[in-house]
Parts: sequence; structure tokens; C-alpha cells
Amino acid sequence: MKKIVMATLLLTTIFVVNGQNIIKGVVLDNNSDKPLKGVFVSIKSTNNKEITDVNGYFQIKNLSNTNIVLEIQFDGYETQNIAIELSDKTLDLGIIYLFKDISINQDLSLITLTDDELNDDVNSADNIAGLLQSSRDIFLRTAAFEFSSSFFKVKGLDSGNGKVLINGIEMNKIYDGRAQWGNWGGLNDVLRNQEFRNGLSPSDVTFGGLLGSTNMETRASEQRPGVRVTYSSSNRSYQHRIMATYSSGMLKNNWAFTFSGSRRVGKEGFNDATSYNAYSFFTSIEKKLSDKSSINFTGIFTPNRRGKSSPNTQEVYDLKGIKYNDYWGFLNGEKKNSRIKEVSEPILMLNHYWNLSKKTILNTNVAYQFGKIGNSRIDYNGGSNPSAAYYQKLPSYFLKYNDFEGAYEAENNFNTDGQIDWNAIFDANITNKNQDLENAYVLYEDRNDDKQLTVNTILNKEINDHIVINGKIEYKQLRSKNFAEVIDLLGGVGYLDIDPFGATEDEKQNDLLNPNRIVGKGDQFKYNFNLNSDIISGFVQSQFRYKKVDFYAALNVINTSHQREGLYQNGGFVNNSLGESEKQKFTTYGVKFGVTYKITGRHLIDFNSGYFTNAPTTRNTFSNSRENNNVVLGLQNEKTLSTDISYVFRSPIITSKITAYYTSIKDATEISFYFADGVGGDNTAFVQEILSKINKTHLGLELGIEAQITPTLKLKGAASIGQFTYGNNPNLYLTTEADTESLVAGFVDGFKDFGTTNLKNYKLASGPQNAYSVGFEYRDPDYWWFGATLNFFANTFIDVSPLNRSQNFYTDDDGLPFLEYDTDIAKELLVQEKFNNYSVVNLVGGKSFIVNKHYISVFATVNNLLNKEYKSGGFEQGRNANYRQLLEDKSLDKPVFGNKYWYGRGATYFLNVSISL
Repeated sequence: MKKIVMATLLLTTIFVVNGQNIIKGVVLDNNSDKPLKGVFVSIKSTNNKEITDVNGYFQIKNLSNTNIVLEIQFDGYETQNIAIELSDKTLDLGIIYLFKDISINQDLSLITLTDDELNDDVNSADNIAGLLQSSRDIFLRTAAFEFSSSFFKVKGLDSGNGKVLINGIEMNKIYDGRAQWGNWGGLNDVLRNQEFRNGLSPSDVTFGGLLGSTNMETRASEQRPGVRVTYSSSNRSYQHRIMATYSSGMLKNNWAFTFSGSRRVGKEGFNDATSYNAYSFFTSIEKKLSDKSSINFTGIFTPNRRGKSSPNTQEVYDLKGIKYNDYWGFLNGEKKNSRIKEVSEPILMLNHYWNLSKKTILNTNVAYQFGKIGNSRIDYNGGSNPSAAYYQKLPSYFLKYNDFEGAYEAENNFNTDGQIDWNAIFDANITNKNQDLENAYVLYEDRNDDKQLTVNTILNKEINDHIVINGKIEYKQLRSKNFAEVIDLLGGVGYLDIDPFGATEDEKQNDLLNPNRIVGKGDQFKYNFNLNSDIISGFVQSQFRYKKVDFYAALNVINTSHQREGLYQNGGFVNNSLGESEKQKFTTYGVKFGVTYKITGRHLIDFNSGYFTNAPTTRNTFSNSRENNNVVLGLQNEKTLSTDISYVFRSPIITSKITAYYTSIKDATEISFYFADGVGGDNTAFVQEILSKINKTHLGLELGIEAQITPTLKLKGAASIGQFTYGNNPNLYLTTEADTESLVAGFVDGFKDFGTTNLKNYKLASGPQNAYSVGFEYRDPDYWWFGATLNFFANTFIDVSPLNRSQNFYTDDDGLPFLEYDTDIAKELLVQEKFNNYSVVNLVGGKSFIVNKHYISVFATVNNLLNKEYKSGGFEQGRNANYRQLLEDKSLDKPVFGNKYWYGRGATYFLNVSISL
């Protein structure tokens, strides 16, 4: 049947059109005869394009060329090209069938990227790959598939600059602005319908961000009908995965159903003891109310637990290798990781779709998300630090004091074991128990229990053939409970809820209302507070499309409020820890516009520019939300100016795009927490470091090119050449508890202002600032395919310590410069570390079959084929905060407080087998 249809198309590829120069038709799946929505229908070598509607219908008007080729593209289907000769009649092509393309692997991005879930507890917090995976842009797809494993950031920007939506509901967290990809992990089959908008380009459902937006549609009637079963194996994060999906399509009774579920499990990923245990459940039910409206319910529940991995100093990596993880130890013969991240946040959505007319669509959406995020760790107010990589247990600590015997013993102990001694922890607690004493150790979780309600209405109005208006009004409400909870007493009877570093009995109390409280399993302790946020926003946008030029303009306005409510009266902050803080209110706006000029059908110029302000996230509003109501001093909206210009060339053989961009970010805020040695001389304190009024500059070039050398062989290349730097010297101050020790260190009421820190022109720690890729892809007519890429990365920098570049670095405890201070030596000490350049080879290949009309796909990928070891990120420790201490430490053969690093994974594989029934 397929051969007959294709032969008919080939015999009738020349159509004659006159007059209005209109082409229309309906696109259907040849197997089910069901209409295909979202098919790209375009005139080759021009910018004329349309997308089929829910009925598979398209119409292209205002055609000028006399001979054109109509190209019909849809993911998972063979592309069709129909030659047409224009005359003076409207041409109705009738029904056009698309055939599934079993040579195209539909699973690669969705499985290897979003399912892999780059660890969001380290500097790879940004899943840029997930945001970019649905992009058709050559460079961005390379960034997703080839660059992301090296923690590359597009334009040097965090993923919070890209908006992630499901059915028009934004999923970025209010706390830090980033999407929690684990909330929908393992649901690859039902999240295929994605619309990606790059950068500032217009989206119908959101104003977007600097990195654009991705909107995932889960509407049941738009899911591909049928049954699909998948098995996957990997050594990256999980080891095994099984997934099954059923979708009915729209039934005769006007109902549509989709159900999907998966199980992912692994005792250990690439890093030691990084266990993985996840379930995923999905349901989407749609009722067609009339020809113009329908309502859809979506439920998503993806509870998952995984073990974290630690950053380490070079000394530790040299002894243990790049797979070493400090967070685990053996217990009863099993590897037990003390740092487990658990995410359990169900999502419920109700979406109403209403076609008011052929040219007006109104969508109303309600979403409710609730549940918890927990991050476990060991607390030890009655014992010593259980970490085997604690600096006082490593050889470098003993070598500092010329204790060679101690260093030798420490190295032997670390090489022999070098992990948490769970048995010793249990023994300590049991010993205390027998002596009627509280625990020395306890295992607890840092918990965030969020409840978020989102309501919005989205309007899309086609004014005429050239103008489209988009608008959206949205309300968000977040109620977030934050506390620590005991999850295991580790053989003991109870744990004393105090801060052992407090100078007085009152200052030791985490809650003065319940002093010296003994807590057990399931009890809350340490800190307890609520964060409440309310956001009202709206945006309006106009899009204009003409023969030679397309352009758009958009405006958004957002009103944001954040408030903290303390439930404990902290002994270190008696007067400003309990009760409600002052509500912090922000009004922000954004404007953007862009123009696409069509020089010819093959040559395009695209320009975008925008200026917008962003309210601080709750994370960057309160300087120490776990203990007090303090708000960052001088807090203000972040301001961003961004511009990019691109040249696009498209021919039957070569497709290429080059982009130049510039982004300026001003008045940003960053907050860090750490132990600092050498504050105000030789003093030590646990501090909150508040860096404000930060300016950042991002500029560079992006290039993507593909060449279809033969019908089966494609060459491809991409390059990113960037420069991402601090643009000024930001303000810096520290806060800590107002005790005797902080007074000695020069703090007044727990506050110390260091003026500015000299960060201007230092590089931002944003992954490789230069990245290059070359490769090929071969697709055989017999439905097997193979590809390889060589990727090169350069200019990756350490995250510098702001405190070390402030006046604290050269000031002694008397307020005067160190007597031995040497400017030239100081400059050498503060040189930013640049990591070695490196290259990585990746392979991918697969084979597809049709057996009794069932589609079978097998593919595999190998990343970092040559097992290259490379540093993907890291940071300077804040322990050596002044000239004297840093000089002493760096003079050692093995620094005690050297930089901490993350290494990229070595050689990894991913294997996938799927069957579509």
C-alpha cells in the first residue's frame, strides 16, 4: 500500500496553481487515518511555513514563486516533498499521508538527557540539555547532545534563564528559578510533544527567558495512539529501566486516555554508591465537550531517590580516582550513602481548550503541585566529623606539621578504607545509650515541603493573515515549609537539639521556646520556618509575518512578594527569628522585540533584543532563612539587557547559522554558606557570604552547520566561542551569630561589611567557555544508522572566592595590612585556576525494524569513548580567607584546603530497546 501511495505522489508531483496562490491540505497518519497536529508544512528555500491544526489541516497563502517545492515534516515520520507549478487557482491537495520513519530514532534525546538527570546538588545544577533537547537548531542540538555532559552552559547562562512549561504552566521553582526535572523523569513517551523557542524568540504561551522556553503538551488526544514498551540499560545514573505507555487517541465517544509508567533502578551509577530508585506514573484523560472545546486532566507522580556524590580536592582524587565518593560507607555488608536526595512532588493539572473561532483560542489552566524534597546528611553535635576525607584525616594535614609518620598512617588508612565508618557511629550512639546519654550522631533530612497553586488564561488571536496577538494572565501561590527532620537515630535513643558552636547556653538553642529538647525519629529540629510567595503576572505579544520580513514585540509585568515566617526562636537571633518578616515586594517588567529579514529564501537575518528586570528568588532574598528574618541589604531587582543577531543560510545541501550575542546582567545577588578561617585576622566563623550588586557580561559567537553530502551521509559541526566575566567589583558583607567570637573577628551584631570585592574581569564559573564539535551521521536505507563526534572544550575556570579578593585578604586583626604582605605574591596567589583543555569522542548507532506492523528500535550510545579524565567544575574553599593563611597553605606540597573539583564521567554507555504495538 505504501508503494502505491508513494508512486502516485511521484507521478503527480507537478501541480498547477493560479490566482490567489493558496495551497491547502490535510495530513493523516497512513496507518490509523488519524489527523496529525503540529506537522511543519513549508515552502523549501523560503520562510513560508505553517503548522497543521488538530484536524491535520494547513493552508499557505501569498505564494509568489512560480515553481516551488512543498516540504512536509513531522518527527517520527518520513519527510515528503511535493513539486508545484503556480498558476491562478487555489490548490487543494486533499489528504496527504505520512509514513512512520523507522530509521529515525525518537528516543535518544528524551532518554539520555532528561532521564539522566545531571546531578543538581553540585555545580552541574543546570539541566541545560533537558531545555534544549526539542530544538531543531543545529547548534543547540549539539549543545544538548554533545556538550551537556561537560556541564557546558549556552551563552554561559544558568538554566533558570530558560522557562520550562507543561500545558502552559511554568514549572520553574520560585525558590531558585530552576526547573526540577526529576518531577517528570521517566515519562519520555508522553512528553514528546514539545515546542521549543530559542532565546528571546516569541512563544505563544510565555514571555520566556534569556535561554528561551520549552512547553510540553500532555493532552491525551495529541498523544500517539498505541502501546509502547521500552527497556534501557546504562552505567550513568541508573542501571535498568522499564517503561510502558498506552494511548487511545480520541475515541468515538469523545474520550481520550493516556497512561504511562516506568521503573528506574540502580545500586550504583558511575560514581561510587550513587544508588538510584525511581518510579514514574502518568495519566491524561481528555473529554471533548464539543467541536470547539475540550477539557483535559493530567496527573504526574515520579517519586525518586538517588545517592549524591561529593566534590573532592586533588589530593583525594590522586589517592582514590575520579569515581571516589566521600558520602558512603559499608553497613551490614551494603554500601550506605549518607547523602540521599528524595523528590516526591505530584502534579495535578486541569486544562480547558476552547476554540472561540477559527482564529481565536482561549486556554485556561489550573495546576496544583505538592509534596517534598529531602536531602539527608549526618549531624554530629556529640561526635567528630564522620567524613573520611575530612581535612584532619588526610596526609596533607600531617605533612603541614612535618608529621611524616602520621601522614603515612593517614594515607594507608584512606587507601584501605577511606569511607564513612557506620559501625563506629552506631557504637558511639549505643555506648551513649548505655550511659543514659544522648546520641553523638543522627541521620536527618533537610526538607522542603511545597504547596504551589497556579492559575492562568492564555489567549491566541489571529487578527488576519499577517498579525497574531498572544496574551496571558497568571497567578501563583507558594506555601513552603522548611525544616530538618530526624530519619534515623543510628542505634541511639535521642538527639539533643542544640548548636554546639553557640558561646552561651541560650545561643546554643535552636529553639528557645523548647530548650535542650531531645528529638527522636520523625521529629523536626535544628530549624523550622515557612516561605510564602505570591506572584501575579501578565504578558502581551504581537507577531507580524510578511513576505520579506517577520517581526514581533512583547511586554510582561510581574508583581512578586516573598515573606518568611519563623516557627523557632533561634538562640543566636533572639529578636528576629520568630514570627513573620516584613513582606518583600517587587514589581518587574520586560520588553523584547525581534526582526527576521528574508534577503532571499536561502539567506535570512534574524535580530532580537530585550530588556527586563527580575525579582530576587526567595533563596536570594533572605540572607540566612534557616535562622532569622534578615533580608539582604539593599536588595533590588536584577536587570538584564540582551541582544543577538544571526545569519542563516539554507540550501538543499548546506544548512548553517552563525549568531553573535551580548548579554549584560546587573544588580544580581548570590549567597553562600561556609566555615571561614582568617576572618579579621586568625579568627574562624561559620558565615553567610552575601554578594550583591553583581554585574556580569556574556558575549560570544555560536555556529552550527550541517552538510547533506549524500542521501545517506551527513557532516555536522558546531562551535561556541564565549567570554563570560564579572563586570564590576560587587559589594560583600558577612553575617554570623552575634557572639563573643564574632566580636573578636570584628563583627558588630553579627554583621561585617567588607566594601567591595575585586572580581572585575574574573571569569565566571560557567563550564567550558569555548566548545567545538565535528562529526558525521550515516543513515542506511535498510534502517540502520551510525554516528560519531569529536568534541573539544577549552577555557574552563574555577569558581573564585569573593572573600579572598576583599580587604579581609590583606588586613590583620588590628585593621592594618599584614606586615609581610607582598603585592606580587598576592597577585600570584589569587590567579584564577584554568582547567586543562580536553577532547571527548562520542558514538551513537542503532537499527529499526518492522515486524507484523510493529516497530522495534534498538540503539546505543557511548560517551567519552576514550575514557578521558577531565575537571568539569570546582570552587576555591573559603577556609583560607587571608594572605597569611593562603600563602602558608599554597606553599605546601599538598595544600590542606586546596580547591575542590568535580570530574566528568569516564566512558559510559546507554542501551535502549523499544517496541511500538
